[in-house]
Amino acid sequence: MFEGMTKESATQSILDSVKAYYQLFMQKSPYKDGDRIPYASRVFDEHEMMNLVDSALEFWLTSGRYTEQFERQLSEFLKVPFCSLVNSGSSANLLAFMALSSPLLKERAIQRGDEVITVAAGFPTTVTPIIQYGAIPVFVDVTIPQYNIDVSLMEKALSAKTKAVMLAHTLGNPFDLKAVKDFCDAHNLWLVEDNCDALGTIYKLNGEDRLTGTIGDIGTSSFYPPHHMTMGEGGAVYTSNPLLNKIIRSLRDWGRDCVCPSGRDNLCGHRFNKQYGELPQGYDHKYVYSHFGYNLKATDMQAAIGCAQLEKFPSFVEKRRYNWQRLYEGLINLQDKLILPEAAPNSNPSWFGFLLTCKDGVNRNNLVQHIENKNIQTRMLFAGNLVKHPCFDEMRNSGNGYRIVGNLNNTDHIMNDTFWIGVYPGMDDVIIDILIETIKIAIFR
Repeated sequence: MFEGMTKESATQSILDSVKAYYQLFMQKSPYKDGDRIPYASRVFDEHEMMNLVDSALEFWLTSGRYTEQFERQLSEFLKVPFCSLVNSGSSANLLAFMALSSPLLKERAIQRGDEVITVAAGFPTTVTPIIQYGAIPVFVDVTIPQYNIDVSLMEKALSAKTKAVMLAHTLGNPFDLKAVKDFCDAHNLWLVEDNCDALGTIYKLNGEDRLTGTIGDIGTSSFYPPHHMTMGEGGAVYTSNPLLNKIIRSLRDWGRDCVCPSGRDNLCGHRFNKQYGELPQGYDHKYVYSHFGYNLKATDMQAAIGCAQLEKFPSFVEKRRYNWQRLYEGLINLQDKLILPEAAPNSNPSWFGFLLTCKDGVNRNNLVQHIENKNIQTRMLFAGNLVKHPCFDEMRNSGNGYRIVGNLNNTDHIMNDTFWIGVYPGMDDVIIDILIETIKIAIFR
């Protein structure tokens, strides 16, 4: 088939075939009555598939040129100097918190027994790294209908052991970044923004439009298929702090001291002529370890998909905002039955979903089951109240390992009465209107 062709022309022939394959077999069909309506799904075209195959043909199976391109382009989009691609959003959170435990941070390094202010109303992997590293999560309640930390409780949560605040922006809606950032600055605390559900959200800080994830010390993203953009599995950690970036890169890449990317050696010119720790003089710098790290890298095939997704990303965000607004306008007359979500002040969210909280007289489980029976996917606000889950049984029974400041009444309200539906960019007006009508019928049946 490829006789007489150059490698370049053969590659192009394969990619042209991939494009034709997508157009013939992979394009999404219009919604038909009775089709399943997911809360989220992949939105892609031939470009993602062509990039994926292009990367596969190179057969460079670890991070490579597409990874470098993706990290550079995401940095440019976020307007931050440092971005590291990793294998998941959960790994991104783990890496972000691990970085704050590095001895290179000296007295600011988080130690076992130090405290980190967070919330229980969210996804567990915002909290998991805190516990795994022996620190103490300090849980405070959230507000409704914004579903983010109640900043009025932060001073009460502060102690002599507090070292950081680690919070997620809930379904694209940012927490009060000005209040939280001012609090962290006043008390010399680290701020980690779990931005996995909010990539593209704009927050106006001191008169300047900023993207969430770039205001704290470290931001994280997830590229799991339901998220704002996808590469299948994948995530990113980003920062403007050069020291934190050095630590993040080391921890992501086995804990090594060397910064040479995979497949390249001796970029610094000092691979064999320095002395580290108690190793012999001239020990190969590629095998010097300054941290206890992991291999948390993604593959170049994942990054290739991400590069194509990034080109579409601004349109994804706009469609999410449009779908969210159409849902809001369609459900506004149900406010006596349902609490509708509310954007944080000074923000333009990149919505991940549309949250609804049932008022007295409306049973969440009955409502959700009716909607699900109509072939529409729903989701809880993740853990609801994380400390009520089996993973907390041992700590809860012993009374050790975490603190709660005040009560978690709104968190429990969310656990009992809140759910959400999707706004992803693959939804059109027909689907959004079906969501609205289904919820109305479910409420009044």
